[in-house]
Amino acid sequence: MASNQSTTPPPTLQRGKACLRCRYFLYFIIHQNSLTMLKRALSRKRKMRCDGSKPACQQCVRAKQHDACQYDDGKGKTRTQLLREHIERLEQRIRELEDPEYTSPSVTLHDPHRHGRSESSSSSLTGSPASTGFSLSVSSFSPSANNSPQSSWIQGIPSPSPTPSTDIYHEEPQPTIELAQTLVDVFFSHCRQSLLGLHMGRLRESFTRPVMEQHHPVLTNAIFLWACYISRPGPLSTHESHYLSRTLDSLSDALQYQSRLLDVIQASCLLSVYFLSNGRALEGSYHANAAASLAIQCGLHGAMTNRSSSFETTASISPFKLDPPKDAIEQGERILTFWQVFVLDRCWSVVLHKPVTIPHGSDGYASIIMPWPQDMDEYVAGQIDDLHSFHTVRSFFEHQATNVRGGFSPLALRVKASALFERAHHLASTWDQPLAMSSAFTDDFQTLEHTIARFIPTLIPVHQLDATVPDEKHAYIAIHTLAHAAMINLYYPFGAEDPVSYDKCLRAARCLVSIIKHISDTDYEFLDPIIGPCWTCAVDTLIRELNIIESSWPLVSSSDVRSDIGTMLYAMNNLSARFPLLGYSVAKVQKRLSGL
Repeated sequence: MASNQSTTPPPTLQRGKACLRCRYFLYFIIHQNSLTMLKRALSRKRKMRCDGSKPACQQCVRAKQHDACQYDDGKGKTRTQLLREHIERLEQRIRELEDPEYTSPSVTLHDPHRHGRSESSSSSLTGSPASTGFSLSVSSFSPSANNSPQSSWIQGIPSPSPTPSTDIYHEEPQPTIELAQTLVDVFFSHCRQSLLGLHMGRLRESFTRPVMEQHHPVLTNAIFLWACYISRPGPLSTHESHYLSRTLDSLSDALQYQSRLLDVIQASCLLSVYFLSNGRALEGSYHANAAASLAIQCGLHGAMTNRSSSFETTASISPFKLDPPKDAIEQGERILTFWQVFVLDRCWSVVLHKPVTIPHGSDGYASIIMPWPQDMDEYVAGQIDDLHSFHTVRSFFEHQATNVRGGFSPLALRVKASALFERAHHLASTWDQPLAMSSAFTDDFQTLEHTIARFIPTLIPVHQLDATVPDEKHAYIAIHTLAHAAMINLYYPFGAEDPVSYDKCLRAARCLVSIIKHISDTDYEFLDPIIGPCWTCAVDTLIRELNIIESSWPLVSSSDVRSDIGTMLYAMNNLSARFPLLGYSVAKVQKRLSGL
């Protein structure tokens, strides 16, 4: 009986007398680097029954957290209070760095409404929660990196700080490293959406190294930005504006160092997809162009050949040259980075109606000589398709025999589908209706149609997608969608005059509808944002069919077409909850339908 009483929390424990760990469990979850527990704890603060025993209560003893058991009895500052004060000093320093005219107050007061500033503010603290526990994410790097300008990241010398030098992070295990690794874990399950080609194990381990051996903050902050972005509408997303500001601020610093060029390219890709999927087209286009231009300028499109310009004058500025990769993994990361840029350039140039930045040239310096992308596991095993004279994209379109060597991984198929998607749009846009089709145009048109027709049967059939692992399912949904959208882009301009083109375009749209029927509600969180514009093409095709049916005589039932449009709108609405870009398209479609 005595033992049972000892485990029962005393009912007379006054409010506010429980230890801090039992009162607020979230802070200690962050230190444990448990992603499952972190997600659970972020959804709600968990109250724990505390018996008030000192020096450690029974809850903390059971959890083997004797040192974490603290009481706020007013006799001295707790570790949490010291941490809060340190965070206040860090935030003060950030404001000083962002606004040179800002003058810090002589006395720092805690304003509970200080984080509620407008989202349009340039401050990186917009929307930061007041919770002491999760405000650790304001600093994902060592204090010296956060208390200094971005140039200090390279020099390794912290700037003079106007605040006291007391550093609470050195008094206990570094939570910033664990938090950074946790954010990487959150991002990892969605990395296919951004196509970032990094070895995640190495990335997580890099946070334990000296600052100079880590990736530049422009890349890590971009990854943290995505971790917050894909966590919408959870509490983690409140830090989105902070990491966006830090990424943009560190971009100019990273451009000063040639050794950080790959980090800049990868971060620019992440920023571009982030802006584009949020409907911020101008910013997204800017960063996509920057990534593609840098990739070509540093020769990433021919990284396997180490080629250089055959003729350089004294007036030429030396091109950027990447250092040789240290191992197969680093070589693989470079290959994946180029194809990440290529896919971004090809797909979103269609959506933005702009020319591609990576040219179509098959000869000369701009030609793409790069093996098809492979899974990271193959690079880890040292299995790289080292094809020094392999024009991958050109051979794909020309059906050369060398194309059979590799090129069947989900990543490679995604590259091929993206190339088809852009090529179909480009070819159709070059057709001038008043003029008769030239023989060259007809040949190119038929060759591309044949390439798409040969490509689709090489994919896993749509009805078998449910049997694949989730990552592959999401990848093949994007591949199938791009391939059928390419067919729509190719035939849509001719559909008004040519019944055969109209029929092929309509069949491709209905194929996209059948793909949607295999997408579960849980899949939408992991879909590629480019799928949204592809669905919009299909809806345009179906609405054209609906107009013809309802204006024809005798009357024909339009229920099937309306059902297909309803399926498309349901999917678009679901995806727009994740990617606001699609919300504009949904509004336009609904407005068109209201007039029918």
